[in-house]
Amino acid sequence: MPSMTEINNEITSGLESRTVNIGDTVRVHVRIQEGAKTRVQVFEGTCIAKKHTGPAETFTVRKMSFGIGVERVFPLYSPNIAELEIKSKHRVRRAKLYYLRERTGKRARLQEIRQ
Repeated sequence: MPSMTEINNEITSGLESRTVNIGDTVRVHVRIQEGAKTRVQVFEGTCIAKKHTGPAETFTVRKMSFGIGVERVFPLYSPNIAELEIKSKHRVRRAKLYYLRERTGKRARLQEIRQ
């Protein structure tokens, strides 16, 4: 019988390129099943939190949609994530960016890291 460590390594083995950090602006391409059809929907925003480790790891992405803040939690190793693009990286000094929920406009900006 395989141990939990072996199972975790099997799940995460081919997906090592999925590393999202707090403060990154990401584009998450999500597969959505509607009846018999499958389509890909893009959710672009700032990663404000990460939780757990291994195959249970999740990250929270926040975006502004028509003046309303929308947050969505994605499992990092989900088969429903078709692609994960990192658009830009930002300098942050906290593990959770929940303070961005109260800020709008220029106050909600993060300092970009140039590469």
